[in-house]
Amino acid sequence: MIIELTVNGAPRSVEISPSMRLLDLLRNVFGLTSVKEGCSEGECGACTVLLDGKAATSCTVLAVQARGKSVVTIEGLSSDGALHPIQQAFIDHDAIQCGFCTPGMIMSAYALLKHNPSPTREEIRRGIEGNLCRCTGYLPIIDAVEDAARRMRTHES
Repeated sequence: MIIELTVNGAPRSVEISPSMRLLDLLRNVFGLTSVKEGCSEGECGACTVLLDGKAATSCTVLAVQARGKSVVTIEGLSSDGALHPIQQAFIDHDAIQCGFCTPGMIMSAYALLKHNPSPTREEIRRGIEGNLCRCTGYLPIIDAVEDAARRMRTHES
């Protein structure tokens, strides 16, 4: 079956199997390797993308469910070679170690900040609670999201 969708701002048309997951479409067909497969059950958050502006675990979404929708991966956040403020904040706050969880964590945080530009630390915790990190711990990540919120508000002003 052929589906049309928008990926990182670019319209795409692709033939897929009806049983193909969005995760596999993004990684194996479009080459967007930031989308990681961890648990394959939607529990770890490593495969989180934005689907029509909302955080979604792509391992639990069939590709056909993205038909006519917009998908954004971490590759779609940077602009003209410059990192998005949330990406830069993760670097500046040492919120990255092994990097496996980072793209999904950033996408969940980005979705949170798009819907709540001034979250409390508790709201940040709740916003990323579906993302597991075994290396960094959550304090640098929460600090990074808090800083990114400030940067994004300043950038939009």
